[in-house]
Amino acid sequence: MIRLVIADDQALVRDGFCSILRREPDLEVVAEAADGAEAVAAVTRTHPDVALLDVRMPVLDGLQAGRRILAAPNAPRVLMLTTFDADEYVYDALRGGASGFLLKDVRSGQLVEAVRTVAAGQSLLSPSITRKLIEQFILAGAPSSRPPEPPRGLAELTPREREVLLLIAAGLANAEIAGRLYLSEATVKTHVNRLLAKLGLRDRVQVVILAYESGLITPGGRPTAP
Repeated sequence: MIRLVIADDQALVRDGFCSILRREPDLEVVAEAADGAEAVAAVTRTHPDVALLDVRMPVLDGLQAGRRILAAPNAPRVLMLTTFDADEYVYDALRGGASGFLLKDVRSGQLVEAVRTVAAGQSLLSPSITRKLIEQFILAGAPSSRPPEPPRGLAELTPREREVLLLIAAGLANAEIAGRLYLSEATVKTHVNRLLAKLGLRDRVQVVILAYESGLITPGGRPTAP
């Protein structure tokens, strides 16, 4: 059973999402929240698998709530809800560890599939979509785009793990990386898991973000010269 917390300050939106998700036998809405502070409290109290957070909420917005939720031990996966597909908060949410975002007018089937996808530990956004977000907000010089210090784990990567990181950032799936490097998919998956652990990242989306912010990838997804 996948346990969910849904946070949105609009009751009609919240009720609609709850109604869709409660129809599924493998999904359980364990709490609702009308603002970010309530969302953090609900997650702390109920320990869900996935939290759906509206980006714009009173008291504490979804971005701040997501950061607090993801900073806790055994944090759930976080999906951000937004009205616009070009929301400037989306990038910061992904940088903070969110597994993706959904438009509020998402179809019911897509909503259910998205919840199941992130609950299974996968990112909802493909690397190619992440790259577009980066180029729109980070490379365009958005105010919130100041890059953080590169993680110490970057220097600890083996040459092969660094190769895999760059190929992930270029948008390749595990099967494509395996073909490019003449490795098995199982070996690629092992490299991916190890580099995520060394870098303290949750998923492939954060790998793409790190590669751009650390200067390892140029616009268009090409590695920079060593």
